[in-house]
Amino acid sequence: MSDLAAIFSAQGILAHTIPNYRARIEQLEMAQAIAKTIQHQQILVAEAGTGTGKTFAYLVPALLFGGKVIISTGTKTLQDQLYDRDIPTIRAALKVPVTVALLKGRANYVCHYRLEQTLESDQYKLTTREDIIHLGLIERFAQNHQTGDKSSLSKVPENASIWQHVTSTRDNCLGSDCPHFKQCFVMEARKKALSSEVIVVNHHLFFADLMLRDEGLSELLPTCNTVIFDEAHQLPEIASLFFGESVSTSQLLELARDSEMETRLAAPDYKPLLDCIEAFEKTTRDLRLTIEQDNARLSLNHALRSNLFSTALALLQQRLTELVNLLEDQAVRSPGLEQCWKRATIIHSSLNRWQDQLEQEGYVRWVETFNQALHLNATPLSIAETFSKQLSVPPRAWIFTSATLAVKDDFSHYQQAMGLAQAQSIRWESPYNFAHQALLYVPTGLPNPNHQHFTAALIEAILPVLKASQGRAFILCTSLRAMHEIHALLQTQFEQHQLAYPILLQGQGSRSTMLERFRELGNAILIGSQSFWEGIDVKGEALSVVIIDKLPFASPDDPVLSARIDQLTKEGHNAFIEYQLPRAIINLKQGAGRLIRDEHDRGVLMICDPRLITHAYGKRIWQSLPPMKRTRNFLDVQEFFSSKPIQPINS
Repeated sequence: MSDLAAIFSAQGILAHTIPNYRARIEQLEMAQAIAKTIQHQQILVAEAGTGTGKTFAYLVPALLFGGKVIISTGTKTLQDQLYDRDIPTIRAALKVPVTVALLKGRANYVCHYRLEQTLESDQYKLTTREDIIHLGLIERFAQNHQTGDKSSLSKVPENASIWQHVTSTRDNCLGSDCPHFKQCFVMEARKKALSSEVIVVNHHLFFADLMLRDEGLSELLPTCNTVIFDEAHQLPEIASLFFGESVSTSQLLELARDSEMETRLAAPDYKPLLDCIEAFEKTTRDLRLTIEQDNARLSLNHALRSNLFSTALALLQQRLTELVNLLEDQAVRSPGLEQCWKRATIIHSSLNRWQDQLEQEGYVRWVETFNQALHLNATPLSIAETFSKQLSVPPRAWIFTSATLAVKDDFSHYQQAMGLAQAQSIRWESPYNFAHQALLYVPTGLPNPNHQHFTAALIEAILPVLKASQGRAFILCTSLRAMHEIHALLQTQFEQHQLAYPILLQGQGSRSTMLERFRELGNAILIGSQSFWEGIDVKGEALSVVIIDKLPFASPDDPVLSARIDQLTKEGHNAFIEYQLPRAIINLKQGAGRLIRDEHDRGVLMICDPRLITHAYGKRIWQSLPPMKRTRNFLDVQEFFSSKPIQPINS
């Protein structure tokens, strides 16, 4: 541990090699706790407040003592940041010759076979000019690039439609039967990971592999000494996704598209199969049209009330059965057709399980709609037992870290959700001086959020704050509907009051594009929903106010939440106190965490929900937030934005 004290000191290796490095006692203590966890192959749940420097706190002991280490991050963006910037920085500072690999899901790498098929397919002549240009860029990229990671081809946006044609998925990959298997970018990434000491993955990949044993981690985990989850607060939801089961219309349409392409290439003379694919595709699209709502989550019982939905689902099963049979007849004509047959068979089984095992204990079955897709989901009510089985065989160190895991100082909600009963839990406060850097403002006179005039009253309360801050604000909304309502009303008020602060709305561009625009403008107001509640880092005066419309309680109409509440109630628990409230607090902490990002930041956190004051649980909520001064007086907000520091407020 003494080595760590020297490394993290003001005169240590990090201070001498990393620009602007500052020694923090919290960072050292966290590194020491992680080193101890690694040494004794224990389990640690660690909350590190903003500014602790948790990334370096786990990287230093991981590279020095971790053996073979898997680091899992919340997003592919953070994954790239770790691999490209943070790990090389620490490795160079410590002068440790550890080998590092980056491993993503197969859909992130160009597939030579699917690229070749797309280039040869007559069907592709129907695509847009933009896609054709992108296809040419991808073809040259695949010929010259070492990894084939699509994030390295900046000239083609990651959300470009062409990518789905030239990358593979677990469903459509040919595996060792592929004629390009020896040059496969995915296999090369796996080989590098197997021979490396530190492997950087993301949570979706980790849990996909844990359940499917398909992405390469199944070979890595047995030899791994240490697993570190960064942004670990995301794990319960992500794990639930993969420990359950889902069939989507997007998945079915992709099967139809691939089946048609393979049929036209290998069996163009077999018209019954082409006719069947066309009918199957139409039936799939018709199923989505049976539910009018977009972005809705419906219980199975609710969905089944519609005769249109029930009839379309039955017809889809029939069409899928026909497709399976015809693909089986033609599978011998090409590896691609054989793979489509295998995919269709697996999806057919999944669909039957979803429909026939409606009363399966421990699962809730529900339907989710998006703009152009529909998902049939089965989600476990608890993942604790399933995940806890992974923790002991074989013994290794497990580290779960985030800025938001605890409710005040209590980790029980998170530990129960993840099955971490035996874990040690530690919390480190942020080293930032929130008492001087931040102010929590809860305005007076607002009605409860369910009041019909709440949004109008909220806008009235927001306007003077935006004038005082001269824009420079995030408005974080708890729903897309609220986001659009606030945007429309705010625009109207800006016109009436002749305010010229730019207003940016989530969806007007990619998240990264909008953040870049926000920083460049310097006085903008960005209105967003869930996408902007976490993983956003805007330092400096460009972001001086974070406004949250309501306490982020999940909708009680959500079918998964409703089922979990029912289960907890049956077991004699208080579902609100033990489940709903902790979830809301952790989400709120994430949103509030956008405000103060370094020791020089100053800002106001405005929460427009009177329940924070009027309800007994409100105290527990604000006590879980960083220790800001609190006020209900707008004059204090004005004073905060003046040149003079504000005085303590009695509470």
